[in-house]
Amino acid sequence: MIPARGGSKRIPRKNIKSFCGQPMLSYSIKAAQDSNVFDDIIVSTDDPEIAALAEKLGASVPFMRPESLSDDFVGTRPVTNHAIETYRDRIAPVTYCCCIYATAPFIQPNYLREGYQALLDAPEKAFAFSVTSFAFPIQRALRLVQHPDQTMGVSVMYPDSINKRSQDLEEGFHDAGQFYWGTAEGYASSKGMFSEHSIPIVLPRHLVQDIDTQEDWHRAELMYQAYINR
Repeated sequence: MIPARGGSKRIPRKNIKSFCGQPMLSYSIKAAQDSNVFDDIIVSTDDPEIAALAEKLGASVPFMRPESLSDDFVGTRPVTNHAIETYRDRIAPVTYCCCIYATAPFIQPNYLREGYQALLDAPEKAFAFSVTSFAFPIQRALRLVQHPDQTMGVSVMYPDSINKRSQDLEEGFHDAGQFYWGTAEGYASSKGMFSEHSIPIVLPRHLVQDIDTQEDWHRAELMYQAYINR
């Protein structure tokens, strides 16, 4: 299930905007197709233009997303749950569902397969999702502060770690924002995604880039061009 609503604000129409010569949405659909693990690849959208493009690219749009799940404040999980429930009611049973972000041009089929296999191998788990490591130790983070005289300064977030060597600090990871495998039961439950109920699928940092701003978009295109031309 690829969520792709039409109302992106910071990058208008970003789900179908051209990225390195192809509509952004095409990369997620192609990776899902090439993984060969899905019985169906659907796009959840409220937008007829996105729906038409998704079907042209080989995905299906068996139902439109309701307006109540299409504003700026609705999270991914309610959208995923709506897709699972509606698909189950109208089309076929659902055992596993993978939410793949529409703005994930670096997504690779082998990691989708790895996430699916991880869930099969660990039936006690509810989710498997992509993570990557921080490039710099998070324990040495700084905070920007404004002094009473309006000048800017810094303070240390973790004073006990600021003078430690990088190699002596625990490596930190974050959500890579690409895919979220889950059992249908897991999605319907109250189990947290970022918890002991999940399996991390570790991606290399060169395959991860959030795309929320114009600067992100430009950086991602440069990264993609370097990656495919290497």
